[in-house]
Amino acid sequence: MASSTTYLWAKAFHIIFMVCWFAGLFYLPRLFVNHAMTEDPATRRQLAVMERKLYRFVTPFAWLTAALGFWMLWQGWSSYKLQIWIWVKLILVGLLVVYHAYCGRLVQVFAEDRNRRGHVFYRWFNELPVVVLFAAVILVVIKPF
Repeated sequence: MASSTTYLWAKAFHIIFMVCWFAGLFYLPRLFVNHAMTEDPATRRQLAVMERKLYRFVTPFAWLTAALGFWMLWQGWSSYKLQIWIWVKLILVGLLVVYHAYCGRLVQVFAEDRNRRGHVFYRWFNELPVVVLFAAVILVVIKPF
């Protein structure tokens, strides 16, 4: 296993990258809400640019979060592999990666002006990462299983 100092630095940066990633996952669907509500072509174009830039900005944070998380998992695999909470967290991370990829697809849909969903759908869609964040933090801190 890596030294405890190295592990703690990795954990600190994992949390920092995760916060940055989630900031984007919280804001990007809000842009989708606004985009779905507006009829003004200039506003739609501006929102499409903002969505594209935000998605490109937060995607490296997703990769860095996952990379450090898996490195830490690998470092402590012998103790983690038998704990149910880590398996549930990994499922949540997988769902979050799918959510992130779907956001990328929606960025394309909006850029091509092909969105057919209303703002109410995106308001609900916006809540999914909040639920995952709550569950993941509780799993990591409380380790309920």
